[in-house]
Amino acid sequence: MDNKNSNKDNSKKEGIGRRDVLKSLATLPFVGALLYGAFRKKSLQHYRQHQLLKELNLDSISEPRPFTPVATGDKGLLRIGIIGFGIRGQQLARSAGFADPELIDSWAEAAAVNRADERLQVYLDQEDLNIRITAVCDIFSVHAQRGLDASANLYRTGVGGQKDKPAKFYAHYRDLLKADDIDAVIIATPDHWHAEMTIEAARAGKHIYLEKPLSLTVAETHAVEHAVRENNIVFQLGHQNRQIESHLKAKEIIGKNILGKITKIECYTNRNSPNGAWVYDIHPEASPKTIDWQQFIGPAPDHPFSLERFFRWRCWWDYSTGLTGDLFTHEFDAINQVMALGIPHSAVASGGVYYFKDGRTVPDILQVSYEYPERDLNLLYSASLASSKQRSKTFFGHDASMELSANMTVYADRDSTRYRKQIDAGIIRPDTPLLTHVPGREGVDVVTSATEQYFASRGLLYTYRGGRRVDTTFLHIKEWLDAVRGSGKPSCDIQEGVEEAISAHMGTQAYRLEKKVFWDKDKKEIVTS
Repeated sequence: MDNKNSNKDNSKKEGIGRRDVLKSLATLPFVGALLYGAFRKKSLQHYRQHQLLKELNLDSISEPRPFTPVATGDKGLLRIGIIGFGIRGQQLARSAGFADPELIDSWAEAAAVNRADERLQVYLDQEDLNIRITAVCDIFSVHAQRGLDASANLYRTGVGGQKDKPAKFYAHYRDLLKADDIDAVIIATPDHWHAEMTIEAARAGKHIYLEKPLSLTVAETHAVEHAVRENNIVFQLGHQNRQIESHLKAKEIIGKNILGKITKIECYTNRNSPNGAWVYDIHPEASPKTIDWQQFIGPAPDHPFSLERFFRWRCWWDYSTGLTGDLFTHEFDAINQVMALGIPHSAVASGGVYYFKDGRTVPDILQVSYEYPERDLNLLYSASLASSKQRSKTFFGHDASMELSANMTVYADRDSTRYRKQIDAGIIRPDTPLLTHVPGREGVDVVTSATEQYFASRGLLYTYRGGRRVDTTFLHIKEWLDAVRGSGKPSCDIQEGVEEAISAHMGTQAYRLEKKVFWDKDKKEIVTS
């Protein structure tokens, strides 16, 4: 029997099976009628979905890489130094497996009163990365002590639990980089220190995980790239969005041309809380005695001691890359991950300090329009630190649009050329999602601040692997450590970092110069004409 006849026979058998079910349903009175209608509707819907997925070449869409914890005893122990143990440094340390014992206790207390609070369990379930934090450097004594406490918490216990030997404390990062018992460093300092520390770490032969952004200026960007490449170290820029499940799906959707020609992308950053606008609390123990102010200033212009500048440094150009470097880079890197846009041709910007009249020099409202003429594409970034109205990154294609955040949704365009027949036949409805991807989760996600809520909505706190909730930063650090051990390659290496940095700097310069700026590929400079 040939394949064609065989398929026909199988199809016939499947049809008889359905008729048998329908006959049995029909023997029931009222309930049978309802079930018959529901079965028929579901069967038709399933058929339409199957045919549509087949036509779109999505019937075999790949699943994201599975998360499978494995024993790490056969892998070499890596010794890590952490430079900067403020808010982000603490988050990176716990994603690597070393949380402050007091945080463990607070998570345990929260879980005891709310079963939906899974933060402790997710942390305890994290794979052991077989690392030790052997060095901590921070210029605020309170943060330094917290780093030492976390470094000793090898067994992931609360304050009274079993502890290991704490890391060695270094008052200056240059002394840390000279240490022989450090293989790699995690850098989580203010923006104005990123380039200098990365360059020196690379020259010291240390592998580097650098929290974004890459640099404060274009010149620094080139210097960092040169140092990383010349010294052949493994580099990862801290864009954990590279691990989000929906982004992996979105890349495949665009690769299969489901949206048609994409001519516009819009992305947003909206926040409406003091912390979201970088007005962080000032620690009660902070003073000139507990903070090394001159080391904080470093390459920045000199300034008298200021607690506001130390804790809220993102509000001043002296230390900060502003909305483009701090927040747009999340959006850009996600888009670059999905579409490989690279550095834009030009940028124009507008905005200002419209709400937070607190002495800051960095704007709290910003619009930047980027052009990619070789792709016939415009990328628009819109940001407000005085509104919490949330919108997803949106990709506008001729045949469909895609909204991307922690989830992914695709809508067919009502005037699509590709889907015209299916729309006319009622198989595709423009007001109903053509495709959706919601990472597997049940229950209510627990967050403790407006800033956490913002990052959770964008998938920057956790994602899913095989239906299991996983910390995205853990996955990003693991990817880096795997590459250090010789397995795989970082997904946000120096090339991706340079593209992110230059794109952000173009937006900043367009705003500060009040001019349209261009990227000169030959000179590798941002120019105004």
